[in-house]
Amino acid sequence: MTTARSVPADLADPERFVEADLSSNEGTMKVIEAVKERFGTIDIVVNNVGGSSTPPGGFFAASDEHWLEALNLNLLAAVRLDRGLLPLMLEKRKGVIIHISSIQRVLPLVESTIPYAAAKAALSNYSKSLSKEFSPQGIRVNRVAPGFIQTAAADAMMENIAQVTGSFESALQSVMDALGGIPVGRPGFPEEVGELVAFLASERAASITGAEYVIDGGTVPTV
Repeated sequence: MTTARSVPADLADPERFVEADLSSNEGTMKVIEAVKERFGTIDIVVNNVGGSSTPPGGFFAASDEHWLEALNLNLLAAVRLDRGLLPLMLEKRKGVIIHISSIQRVLPLVESTIPYAAAKAALSNYSKSLSKEFSPQGIRVNRVAPGFIQTAAADAMMENIAQVTGSFESALQSVMDALGGIPVGRPGFPEEVGELVAFLASERAASITGAEYVIDGGTVPTV
């Protein structure tokens, strides 16, 4: 089952989709109840909710509302979803939870994503705590921390920046430069992140829990 705030135009299986806003308690409960009603149990939870709407301008540009929005979307959405679905896994003493974090938890862009980066850092901390408590009960909890991934949303951002830089390619380069460069020379692709998540959710990763896997093309310059 998948969920999002709006229904995708190319949705292949409507029966396995729930339209909901996971940044709210009501939206999260809608998804939890749909899982219980349609399946009765769950084996894998991948929390991919995230984003930032804080305007540029650094620390003083972020209001209380921006901070609360970032925390609700990037941290509390995962907490609420886990709270509702983890008991179904505990009944079987088996399950996998994967939280999608971000390299910005250690590499914040101070111009525009301070609340987002702080929320993702909190998500990683929370995820580690969850793994320590529930791994002995058969629930594996891991994190994936992408860098710059060329999603549809990222392409839309590039188009906006291109209005200033003059071309999509120059906009792309400006974002990579802002990150300090990407050694592999390009952003990652969503499919690459998906492959990593699929591995961590599989039995091939049966001994991996409490870990974080960075997929950023070498962007983070430290160990």
